[in-house]
Amino acid sequence: MLGVVSWGLHMGLTQALLATLASDASPVELRGTAFGFFNLACGIATLLASVIAGALWDAVGPAGTFTAGAFFTFAALIGLFVARHRLPSNLATVPNTL
Repeated sequence: MLGVVSWGLHMGLTQALLATLASDASPVELRGTAFGFFNLACGIATLLASVIAGALWDAVGPAGTFTAGAFFTFAALIGLFVARHRLPSNLATVPNTL
């Protein structure tokens, strides 16, 4: 049950945040298109991740699948760390253009 609750919290927090970012980054007249592309990209990424995980599970077993998941998580954290330090320091002062 703890896993189900954690998954629900993760989805509730990240999906709303990502949808808000897609909305804020697009012009008002193209918000519907932005949400469409956002959901298309999420669907394609989910499909690819599921196919890769299934192939790993069949080829190596559960340990290989979870090891690959840990590797991709670590790689994403490194990428976020690098990207965070490359952003301009005044990015937080950019006005919102709503």
